[in-house]
Amino acid sequence: MALEDLTRDGLAENLNTKFRLPVAEGEPLEIELIEVSEARRVGNSEQFAIVFRGAPDFFLEQHIYHLEHERLGACDLFLVPIAREEDGFRYEAVFARALKNV
Repeated sequence: MALEDLTRDGLAENLNTKFRLPVAEGEPLEIELIEVSEARRVGNSEQFAIVFRGAPDFFLEQHIYHLEHERLGACDLFLVPIAREEDGFRYEAVFARALKNV
């Protein structure tokens, strides 16, 4: 799946599902989509953010990661660590894209 095919509504429909991050050796890491913000229109663009929960014992640095999802397919997302909580690290991806036919 291309990044532009990821929509706010499509992601919201997959809330609380797992995304896999392939690693060089061993089993892929998993992160769970736990939040999808409301879309905000700013001028002729739409903005929204999503938040993932990762394992408490593995930290992902700010980076572009290849993610795979059983329904949404695969894409590359820029993830930024935003918090460490008891149940794991939180990572955010922010979307800002031009609206078509505005």
